[in-house]
Amino acid sequence: MLNWVNRFSIFCLLDNRHYDLSKPAFECLLAAGSKTGIEMQAGKAFEGLQQFYEAHQNEWIFGHFGYDLKNETENIHSNHADKVGFSDLHFFVPEMVIELDEKEVKIYADDAAFIYKEITSASTSITEKVKTNAVVKNRIDKAGYISIIEKLRQHILRGDCYEINFCQEFYAEDAAIDPLFIYSRLTALSPNPFSVFYKMDTRYCLCASPERYLKKSGTKVFSQPIKGTTKRNLENATADAAAKNYLLLSSKEKSENVMIVDLVRNDLSKICKPGSVQVDELFGIYSFPQVHQMISTVSGELQEVMNWIDCIKATFPMGSMTGAPKKKVMELIEQYEQTKRGLFSGAIGYVKPGGIFDFNVVIRSILYNGTEKYLSFQTGGGITYYSDAALEYEESLLKAEAMMKVLE
Repeated sequence: MLNWVNRFSIFCLLDNRHYDLSKPAFECLLAAGSKTGIEMQAGKAFEGLQQFYEAHQNEWIFGHFGYDLKNETENIHSNHADKVGFSDLHFFVPEMVIELDEKEVKIYADDAAFIYKEITSASTSITEKVKTNAVVKNRIDKAGYISIIEKLRQHILRGDCYEINFCQEFYAEDAAIDPLFIYSRLTALSPNPFSVFYKMDTRYCLCASPERYLKKSGTKVFSQPIKGTTKRNLENATADAAAKNYLLLSSKEKSENVMIVDLVRNDLSKICKPGSVQVDELFGIYSFPQVHQMISTVSGELQEVMNWIDCIKATFPMGSMTGAPKKKVMELIEQYEQTKRGLFSGAIGYVKPGGIFDFNVVIRSILYNGTEKYLSFQTGGGITYYSDAALEYEESLLKAEAMMKVLE
């Protein structure tokens, strides 16, 4: 199916990778081709999206929200460079939608039988058609990273904020990759429940995200923020169990997680019925191929007057990628980070007819501009006053490990 869809200039594959965490209605969901779409920068992007949705609310739509939509919702400005070039907002009505679960394939298209025949006739192996050539560099060196963390700790000490998500960029110029091959390698090495292969002309997002931003199911909305990470040791079961147990017992990791849970509860209270917001799971520990993660689940009963765009406007950007209080930490992010986040720490997902939706958090993702030959990925973590700057730097490298490896 991936070999077949690679011919389209626009497509979006959402892949659950057989995880139960995401509680999906499908195993894979693929949108290919574009009947019509909307692409906007922050300013009046949500207004434009509302008009677009009203015209196409009886159709599937797929697309993304870039992090810098915060400039529209919070009146913040971004002056950093963005060499990948994804727009702040893009949604499209696909020419066809293909839905797979463990037992059947559903094709929503004019000629489903022909499409099925084409897909089943395509090659089943993914080969590297362009030799990988990407010399990856850090935008911030270790000493610079540690210095910034210490400055952020001083902001926390002064009471400017409680927790801040700080990220650094890894990048390669004059880079050549085969996006399909690299995506295949990344998700084989690091299969995660919110993986995405997303193409907009010559811009790509190769995403192996473990995190859900926001989902609507029935009349309820759910968010599953991640805060708390330890490295796995698959060669030593005792050491691996100890790493997992660290998350369960760590007051630092729990304090980071609960701060974001409180922020998400506050965000959901803006769109949910009074008294309905609840924490379904606090400090859940989930294991992935490279890391153990602490994940909490927050839900609420959506107010009848709220549509899915209202939900995004009230909660975006997600608290796990900002911190608390949200506006202040976004100002500090602009001050101390050295790259525009763009699609990174934004969201990719879909909206079904009737307004049911599901969006991930764009992390553990390689972004690539094939025209500019520019490759980028960013990693980071939540900083509190008790953070050890050197350990935070090591955690950012841990989160970059799988992406580094597939580009070697």
